[in-house]
Amino acid sequence: MLSSAQTDPTNDHRVVLCTCPDNASAERVADALLSQKLVACVNLLPGITSLYHWKGELCRDNEVQLVLKTRASCLPALETCIRAHHPYEVPEILALPVEWGHRPYLEWINQHCQP
Repeated sequence: MLSSAQTDPTNDHRVVLCTCPDNASAERVADALLSQKLVACVNLLPGITSLYHWKGELCRDNEVQLVLKTRASCLPALETCIRAHHPYEVPEILALPVEWGHRPYLEWINQHCQP
């Protein structure tokens, strides 16, 4: 059974998705977010293929997926930081709520994200 703290609807933990065109730009974005304490952890998943529509064209690109662990209270500053360090005109920034999490891990996120 899940504890009430772990399923609390006011939980402000988020997983944010962002793609970058290459490892260098992904690491630049990750380093900026970590140094500003806007995320507790960044996973870089190289080798994804993205298919999408852009300016009337169907595009297919190799990208790096960033999976960011943060808090909702950090999202405005996180967006500003990504936009400042990201090479895309319109970077992917999608925040997904965390419905449940291992309490010690969520507390670790809290300790490392300073809104």
